[in-house]
Amino acid sequence: MNQSKSQNINWYMINLADKKLGRASSEIAKILIGKNDANFSYEKDIKNYVIAINAKQIVLTGNKAQSKRYYRHSGYIGNIKINEFKDMFSKSPEKVIVHSVAGMLPKNTLRDARIKRLKVYSGEEHPHKNVNEIINI
Repeated sequence: MNQSKSQNINWYMINLADKKLGRASSEIAKILIGKNDANFSYEKDIKNYVIAINAKQIVLTGNKAQSKRYYRHSGYIGNIKINEFKDMFSKSPEKVIVHSVAGMLPKNTLRDARIKRLKVYSGEEHPHKNVNEIINI
């Protein structure tokens, strides 16, 4: 039997207002991996979609909002790029959430497919109508 035809697609919605970035990201990663399902297996890609709303209201504890940095390097000598959290968050809070969740997913071939099923919106409005479950973290 073809697995893709027999598998259910579940949609979850998470409100990120006044939630901590790390705790919310780890819960989103668990849902994307499928650990909340009864038929969980590491090698299967369970089709769970997550809609995260109110990304601009996420909270960081301590002094992280001023001191957190994101590094990327092209591989060439002296070509390290540094982005501050406050700059990245002011431009696009969605990218901060996606970056955090991607770091918590297993580093394997399923990672790209799972992160594509995360939909993050900075406000309340979203175009998705087929939400199965609303989760409070």
